[in-house]
Amino acid sequence: MLVGLGAWWALPVVSVAPNRIVPGEARYAWEVAGPAMALLASLPMGLAALSARSADPGWRSLGLVLLALAGLPLWLVLSVHQLVDPELPQARLGIGSGIWCALFVLMLALLDLRTRQRLSTGVSWLLMLTPLALLAVCLPLGLERLALWQEYQGRADDFWLAIGEHLLLVSTTVGVSLVLGAGIALLMRRYPGVQRGAFAVLNFLQTIPSLALFGLLLGPLAWLANRYPWLDSLGISGIGWAPALLALVAYSLLPMVRNTFVALEGVSPGVIEAARGMGMSRLQIFFQVRLPLAVPVLLEGVRITTVQAIGLTAVAALIGAGGLGRFIFQGLGQAAMDLVLLGALPILVMAIFADAVLGNLSRRLGRGEAA
Repeated sequence: MLVGLGAWWALPVVSVAPNRIVPGEARYAWEVAGPAMALLASLPMGLAALSARSADPGWRSLGLVLLALAGLPLWLVLSVHQLVDPELPQARLGIGSGIWCALFVLMLALLDLRTRQRLSTGVSWLLMLTPLALLAVCLPLGLERLALWQEYQGRADDFWLAIGEHLLLVSTTVGVSLVLGAGIALLMRRYPGVQRGAFAVLNFLQTIPSLALFGLLLGPLAWLANRYPWLDSLGISGIGWAPALLALVAYSLLPMVRNTFVALEGVSPGVIEAARGMGMSRLQIFFQVRLPLAVPVLLEGVRITTVQAIGLTAVAALIGAGGLGRFIFQGLGQAAMDLVLLGALPILVMAIFADAVLGNLSRRLGRGEAA
């Protein structure tokens, strides 16, 4: 918590620019509305830091962290009214590194307190969505002048199209990886000699940089599309979704194969023997005993693969596969960090959401089997 407090005072909290082209002028907390107001805004964070040092932080710390989180969008509203000239319609307010660092520290504190207080899943999600809800409430109060919101407003249709492309590519990658990974894992169980070679190849694929793998696939796929026109009519070529999907599946196979293999091998031999003693066939043992017991570990592989694919899909925009990476690379090319954030923040939210949902599902299934 002290790190967030230090960032609040040592780093710029906002930046002000008359338009999108001119670089923003950084402003520190005390420059927005005076030192007294900056001190008042940082008070909940300071009290939360003191409370965290006690033996039992409890609900007091949780309330202070939520109060500090609530203060961030209100501070942005205050900054808009204090710093942005209403006579300049293109003027915008950028979120500074001080607020980003404070938000990061506060969210970490919220996660820690959620674990300590043993909050239910519903309450945890409610707390995690608090910052987004507060931003939505404060939007009509002046936050429409935020640079990030203005970037979204100028690209709203493209943004939701990119979201759909990103999710489609990720879901296809996970689905294909699950089918192939399960097949390879079953093959390794059937023929143990395959295990070493398969893992060696999958480990080698992980060492290839993503851009290099995309580049290696361009030539062969372009040749195939030229040689067989029906492939080109399906959209399979040197650029686009085809090389992106192949590369993403190649990266996703290792965690999927490893977890599937470990999950199937980890079932207790005593349970299998008991099933045989009851007269079950091999297929019945697999589908009614081994597979249900392996599902929690298998879901961990799906979770790892999904989170990894969500991040790697951003790079696929470089070869025309679409997705949110398009905004990231456009922003880097135009030196527009708010455009970069427009692509990066949804990816971060998707990864956190997928990790939380699949992790919670895996734990629930694991507890159910243990019971």
